[in-house]
Amino acid sequence: MLKVRVIPTLLWKTVGLVKGTKFDSWRRVGPVMPAIKVYNARDVDELVLLDIVANQSGTDPDYDAVADFADECFVPFTVGGGIRAITQIQRLLRIGADKVTINTQAYINPEIVTEAAVRFGTQCIVASIDVRLVDGEGYRCFSHSGTVATKRRPEEWARELADRGAGEILLTSIDKDGTMAGYDLRLIEKVVNAVDVAVIASGGAGNYEHMRLAIQEAGASAVAAASIFHFTEQTPEEAKKYLAASGIPVRKNYKYAEA
Repeated sequence: MLKVRVIPTLLWKTVGLVKGTKFDSWRRVGPVMPAIKVYNARDVDELVLLDIVANQSGTDPDYDAVADFADECFVPFTVGGGIRAITQIQRLLRIGADKVTINTQAYINPEIVTEAAVRFGTQCIVASIDVRLVDGEGYRCFSHSGTVATKRRPEEWARELADRGAGEILLTSIDKDGTMAGYDLRLIEKVVNAVDVAVIASGGAGNYEHMRLAIQEAGASAVAAASIFHFTEQTPEEAKKYLAASGIPVRKNYKYAEA
């Protein structure tokens, strides 16, 4: 088993970080830069920064801000939100992003995933999938920050995106987002069984046991979380310590790791 990653997610809205529940009622939690510096000090595996309003405004990414964030981020840095063109991906990678995540535009123009993977490498391309459980229909993918139904099934859509060259799937349960009630294990398992690439579980983490279940029971390759780190005293370091004690291989970059 490959070493599992613990990844804090930073939801960025205009000038600061926010956190909501089920993709709604966004609450401000502070500026971006101090959060990045804190996570640097805590030896996290990676950071994901998502601009949650860019796909609605139709504007370009804030390249100046991303460049500043990247300069201060000393771990692999994934940037997403509003990406619509290969030129945007190229510029984000040039100014310091290690990966980009594509969501809404992939539904509009799936070829962007194919072309980006060919030009920049699959390791740079993360396909983001946001999912709701719809009455009478089961799991369905949603675009535009969870506001537009697409009728696509997440396992089928994940398979297509992986076939097109996405190196990872960032899978978020909208229903679980911000609830801290645990990941949607059934959803994760469905997508994990459909693809051969890493699946990052997102949406619902409230404690370290939730992370363990997402990995050992549902098969996730990594766990992403936000509320647990913003609103509790739980930390990525302690999460990795808990996972390691449960027999899960983690990246030993935390200060108390055994040699």
